[in-house]
Amino acid sequence: MESKSNSKIHNNVLSTIGDTPIVELHRCLPKTQHQFFAKLEFLNPGASVKDRIALSIIEAAEKSGELKPGGTIVEATSGNTGVGLALVAAVKGYKCIFVMPEKMSEEKRKTLRAYGAEVVITPSGVEPDDPRSHYSVAKRITVETPGAYHTNQYHNVANITQHYEVTGPEIWKQMDGKIDAFVAGAGTGGTISGVGRYLREKNPKVNIVCADPIGSILYDVFYHKKPIDPVGSYLVEGIGEDMLPANMHFDALTDFIRVNDKESFTACRNICRTEGMLVGPSAGAALAAAIKFSETLKTPSKILVLFPDSGKSYLSKAFDDNWMRQNKLID
Repeated sequence: MESKSNSKIHNNVLSTIGDTPIVELHRCLPKTQHQFFAKLEFLNPGASVKDRIALSIIEAAEKSGELKPGGTIVEATSGNTGVGLALVAAVKGYKCIFVMPEKMSEEKRKTLRAYGAEVVITPSGVEPDDPRSHYSVAKRITVETPGAYHTNQYHNVANITQHYEVTGPEIWKQMDGKIDAFVAGAGTGGTISGVGRYLREKNPKVNIVCADPIGSILYDVFYHKKPIDPVGSYLVEGIGEDMLPANMHFDALTDFIRVNDKESFTACRNICRTEGMLVGPSAGAALAAAIKFSETLKTPSKILVLFPDSGKSYLSKAFDDNWMRQNKLID
């Protein structure tokens, strides 16, 4: 990843990625003996944690020669990785084609198109190996497009490497090594696996906790080595999986906490209204899981929760009372 300049003026927007702040949480919590902190990844220039891997994946592909000048970037994305890739591509001069399941918000689609990307929409809820899935369609487009490079965030090692080499050390330094638990969701698995591995190498007693939506297979695979409950649909975007990404390293984690849509969306709205942070539902899921996990801890602990993206991508969903009522998430 490009190093940040010592100058107060950045050469381009890419050097502003990372070094996001950590703040202590107060009013969005129940009465507790623990301290909760949030890593504000929505303050990256593309408004999500995925900016980090977008830059590292593209730079690795440039270095290997897999992505050549004037090439086309193709990715299956829930939106945030697409935005990160699109802003990197804009600076570096690449074309982009992104494939998204239809459940993803209209704001995400419009944001990708604003960067000049082509957006292909596929059905939600189909098997990963189904020719109609966003994974399969992205692979087909890559084969059919001259000069295309499939960034393949789910299996690209540059994803987890970036979080191990950059995000993890950043967190450790910001917390002065005083952290008892790190809580985040997992989509590709790269963030929680990379950060988790680094933190546990620094202190094996740190708990690495994954917030997993009900309907995802990850909880079952972690505890039972295979899916037990059938794959289900859920409304929270960007976390949970119906297949096992190569960047999901279970040995870097200690615990999984299941959360449902109502818990995730309620916490998301509460964070905004009590802490002044407009975050997405996956941040709500992480906080809800962190609060549940904290109830198992007997001694006062410092718990860091990753807030991965901005609520601006969900104004028509999480922050729309009519949509929330239609989906039975509020009375």
